[in-house]
Amino acid sequence: MTAHPQHPEPHASPRPATFPPGLPEADFTGAAAPYRGGDPYADHRFADHPFTRHADLADRRLGAGVVAAGDEFFAPRENLLLPGRAEFDPVSFGHKGKIMDGWETRRRRGVSAGFPWPAEDDHDWALIRLGVPGVLHGIVVDTAHFRGNHPHSVSVEAVHVPGSPEPGDLLAPGLGWTVLVPRTVVGGHAANGFTADAAGSFTHLRLRQYPDGGVARLRAYGEPVPDPGWLTALGTFDVVALEYGGQVLDASDRFYSPPVHTIHPGRSRRMDEGWETRRRRDHGHDWITYRLAERSRVRAVQLDTACLKGNAAGWASVSLRDGDGPWTEILPRTPLQPDTDHRFVLDVPAVGTHARVDILPDGGISRLRLHGSLTDDGAARLRARHRPPAG
Repeated sequence: MTAHPQHPEPHASPRPATFPPGLPEADFTGAAAPYRGGDPYADHRFADHPFTRHADLADRRLGAGVVAAGDEFFAPRENLLLPGRAEFDPVSFGHKGKIMDGWETRRRRGVSAGFPWPAEDDHDWALIRLGVPGVLHGIVVDTAHFRGNHPHSVSVEAVHVPGSPEPGDLLAPGLGWTVLVPRTVVGGHAANGFTADAAGSFTHLRLRQYPDGGVARLRAYGEPVPDPGWLTALGTFDVVALEYGGQVLDASDRFYSPPVHTIHPGRSRRMDEGWETRRRRDHGHDWITYRLAERSRVRAVQLDTACLKGNAAGWASVSLRDGDGPWTEILPRTPLQPDTDHRFVLDVPAVGTHARVDILPDGGISRLRLHGSLTDDGAARLRARHRPPAG
């Protein structure tokens, strides 16, 4: 007869080492209730964080990617960066089990029947390349639909490595990762948000989840700081583009879709990939303000209304501002056609640090492009901002 190890009495069981005491906790902790039908987002927990006004630098549409993960048994790592919220189909199962829209690892186990729990530091990890380097202000680790299979805690680190490093390069010892989110207890079916205040520009993230489980989406909000050497080599480029360091500062309306879409790469393929405002019932108009990559000399303007057909703006104008100076109109109020890419060459290049587009009276545009190049002082400031964290 095979001998079995003696099992300790329930009251004598050691505390599982994956739950160390004293960890900080996110806004939402613990598991969510099991799904009982209806809208799966009805009980999703979230908070409005100020840092989400910045762009998500881990957006796949910017070129971000999950370059490696230690385990992705149940659901692939690439799901972490998909645009939009995670979806849930309660009847969708595959040969490995429930199909989840996120990154999910297998259950970890201890080393023996005498201690079947994972060790305190056991964890799974994923390496993320940001779409554009930048200064990070906040992280969201969203465990949507992971109700009883979410991690107990997570941590997020960042590093600045130029070029296109391989996973082995990023896993090399002594690389100098900066902790953005210390190991923190998180909740299931919740958008766990963390403010980041580390100085310097970063190119990659490392997400750790302890000891295992699933994360639906990872968002990294911040200010883009592209490689100035690359922009210098390009010469003329879109100085308001998000991938080249442009940012949306404010907008009059965000009802149907966010204004940051106007500086995304590529053309809109659908109406909701542009910026559309609600219908006005007054004599006002809508607008967006931007910060350029740095002080720039603008030579040409593009206003695209792709996929906006019965709801394109009727007219638009574009203005620049240099520092704290006044707004100067570089494109006067001009009629726009639906679903059309409009191009304008300026008679005289215009210099500025900020831009504004005004649409009249409402509706939307899909893209704004401002083609130009950095001034000498603008390039110098960008080089200073692009440097990795000290030390």
